[in-house]
Amino acid sequence: MRPEIIQKLSEIVGKDNLYTELEDLYCYTYDASFVKADFKKDLAGVAVYPSNTEEVAQIIKLANQEMIPVVPRGAGTNVSGGTISVGDCIILVLKRMNKILEIDGKNLIAVVEPGVITGQLQSEVERIGLFYPPDPASQAFSTMGGNVAECAGGPRGVKYGVTRDYVIGLEAVLPTGEVINTGGRTIKNVTGYDMTKLFTGSEGTLCVITKIIVKLIPLPEAKSTMMAVFPEIVQACETVSEIIATGLVPCSLELLDNIYIRNIEEYAKVGLPTEAGAVLLIEVDGDSEILAKQIGKIEKICSRLGAVQIRVAKTKEEAEELWRARRSAFAAVSRLRPTIIGEDATVPRSSIPAAVNRIQEIAAKYNIIVAILGHAGDGNLHATILTDETDLEEMARVEKAIDEIFIATVELGGSLSGEHGIGRAKSKFITIQTGEVGLEVQRQIKQALDPNNILNPGVMFGA
Repeated sequence: MRPEIIQKLSEIVGKDNLYTELEDLYCYTYDASFVKADFKKDLAGVAVYPSNTEEVAQIIKLANQEMIPVVPRGAGTNVSGGTISVGDCIILVLKRMNKILEIDGKNLIAVVEPGVITGQLQSEVERIGLFYPPDPASQAFSTMGGNVAECAGGPRGVKYGVTRDYVIGLEAVLPTGEVINTGGRTIKNVTGYDMTKLFTGSEGTLCVITKIIVKLIPLPEAKSTMMAVFPEIVQACETVSEIIATGLVPCSLELLDNIYIRNIEEYAKVGLPTEAGAVLLIEVDGDSEILAKQIGKIEKICSRLGAVQIRVAKTKEEAEELWRARRSAFAAVSRLRPTIIGEDATVPRSSIPAAVNRIQEIAAKYNIIVAILGHAGDGNLHATILTDETDLEEMARVEKAIDEIFIATVELGGSLSGEHGIGRAKSKFITIQTGEVGLEVQRQIKQALDPNNILNPGVMFGA
């Protein structure tokens, strides 16, 4: 990158908030996905850490004038390759913008900067009896800006929805450097196009988010957690559909297959039955008086559909132990093979048994390891491919398997992504779901807002 550009950026953010050394820039050639930038071709020119909206706007305006790509980035927890560098770009890291600006208990909203850690916001609002439900597995370190950009979900999505359902207003910097405010502090707002929803989940391709207004809800009075153990995974899948069909909506309804169960238990030692075909982790919340009734109904359904063991947590600590098992899932299976490709295809809940069956058939066909974990209550299945990217022959089989998994997902009425986004990892598959016309409409929106294609080029739409 030209020295005069570096100098201008240094004047905007200060020399202590700008990085140009090779070892620093290497950090931005990867994120939490299996996608890696080409170190020789795609090394960033500079990484900058702005502290406020004005600095972000100045950086973007300069980049647009000079036709320099900009990659917005938070904590780097993205698992679809959406925050890695492209050649000689500006990496725009928003972690310094980390203030909770307001928690308004009267209007049930919070206003935060994009660098606020999700778990931090949750802890702060819960201290005063309020609740921000979206709970990605990375909540202890992922940022709110990244959650909004990806429309993150999590286990509680079955009852409470995903990030999009709580974002009611944004401040954002457009690719031209102009600042726009969308939505607001009101729950009802139908003035013009819903730009807030458009920007939420846009994966850093349309704007840089600098302020977020989210709605809050009252904190549920109590919750109860249980584990149901099944000899076969198909029984667990059918149980998920039956629970929902009965009219019960748990707070969380998680599925773990035998591969996950065995590796979690070896890794975390939390008492999971390693011989089980599948485990469901189920949590209900609400008024304390009705929890026992809900759990009782769910226990009966589980037993009727083949559960051989049902364990209801008797203490808060015991419940946390079960959820610690779930949160350790990806770390546990990472010991099997050096490369993890975690997909997040989503199907209608009634199609979960068929989807799991198709995934297992595909894994057998290509002789690869595919572990299955999912937010089964909302149909979001994480088919986790365990492989070795240095084994070219195996990776060729993996790529064919991924193609078939995505095709099967759409055939079952599902979506390529429920919460991870498209990024660079899935961009070549997007027309399977959107069709060519749908993709062209999205390209036209991108072109209208970002005519020079400086924001996250290559993400969602390919090169």
